[in-house]
Amino acid sequence: MSFGAVADDYDRLRPPPPPAAIDWLVPPGCRVAVDLAAGTGLLSRALSAVVPEVIAVEPDERMADVLRARSPGVRVLPGRGESIPLPDASADGVFISSAWHWLDPELAPAEIARVLGDGGRLGLIWTSRDRQVDWMQDLDGARGRDRADRPAGEGEEKDKGEGEARTRGWRREVSVPEELFTNAENRSFTFVRPMSKADLVAMLGTYSGVITASPQERAEALAGAEAALERRFPGVDRIDVPMRTWCWRAGRVTRARA
Repeated sequence: MSFGAVADDYDRLRPPPPPAAIDWLVPPGCRVAVDLAAGTGLLSRALSAVVPEVIAVEPDERMADVLRARSPGVRVLPGRGESIPLPDASADGVFISSAWHWLDPELAPAEIARVLGDGGRLGLIWTSRDRQVDWMQDLDGARGRDRADRPAGEGEEKDKGEGEARTRGWRREVSVPEELFTNAENRSFTFVRPMSKADLVAMLGTYSGVITASPQERAEALAGAEAALERRFPGVDRIDVPMRTWCWRAGRVTRARA
């Protein structure tokens, strides 16, 4: 719940998912999509471009207020991944952006499966700067890496199984019951996002480890990042920031009939 303190900056500075990732995640014929732990609606707005009805579920009213203001046409409901305020089998897709690691792994998969119709899609997505690029690694080193902002590196070993996919590194480890989900797949997408150096530094301040740090620690971390960027791009204001989106998807198993 720390993100609500920076809701406006979060929506302005965090990168939206690229269209190619949305195309890969959303199944054909999807009519109703749920954006779970929707935040300020970055994913909701992307889903709205391809899905007729988008329902955003968000527990933090400060984030939801920004979502409502900037996402016309999206229905916004209070709720959590462990308690989704929707009927059984009412959605064709449930999608989660940069929040799977906040959900209860014992409770959330079953609740998501309850809301999904048979054959529906669970799609997970994380979009952040591409740490495979050398200067992004230097930037993290300069500010001291925030554990809440540390995804597993692309290129690490991935195991894909029936209804289960695990990526080493706690942020993007996905484990779901085989009796509920099947045909798990992973894919990543890269893109470039032009940003001012000031906005890039400010974006680093929207991650939970920085938000919840002491004022001194936060100031030191952001000052370190600012100095590293100036060394790398002296006298340049606007830079092309390499981004990477990691995606995971699986299908809802058909329910057993009496």
